[in-house]
Formats: sequence, C-alpha cells, structure tokens
Amino acid sequence: MKPILLHPDDNVLVLAQAIHAGQTIEIDGAALAAPHDVAVGHKIARHALSVGDKVLKYGAPIGSMTAPAAPGGHVHMHNMKSDYIASHTRQATGQTTGEPS
Repeated sequence: MKPILLHPDDNVLVLAQAIHAGQTIEIDGAALAAPHDVAVGHKIARHALSVGDKVLKYGAPIGSMTAPAAPGGHVHMHNMKSDYIASHTRQATGQTTGEPS
C-alpha cells in the first residue's frame, strides 16, 4: 500500500485505503510495517515527528504535534492540534474522532 503524498514538502501522507497493524506500507520507496490500524482518509507520518513539529499537508502547516509519531504512525487529534481552530470547539461539535483532517 502506497499512501498519497499531496506535496513534496509534506511530512504526512494520506491513506487512500485503510491500513491494518503489520500491513506493509511504502513511504519514500522504503517498506515498513504499519504500527497500528488507521482509517481511510487519515494521515500517517512520513518520517518521525516530535512534539512541537509543524504538521505539513498540501505544503502548508495545518497544526503542531502534541505527542511523537514514528514513521507510518497515525497523525490525528490524539497527537496533534490545530494551530487555527481551538480543539474544544471541535469537541463541542462531536468532530474529535473518525473525521479525517
């Protein structure tokens, strides 16, 4: 399975199909085992991301990491925050899980 790179500067990839833990995924020509299940449309780390790193999608920052992610690791509301929309707003509308960002 080869995730989608939307822009050459991105540090996240988008899944065109769901992946399951242990499934082989290809990132920048290297094969690795997916560390966990991730739903279609969600983001995974292109390379290791640390707390405070900007998350780049479409070549632009969309948020910051709040917890580290290994290559292939899921990048979502559990380990990143928007730099533009307060997360409590998203929680109030019930959009905290399952929604690709």
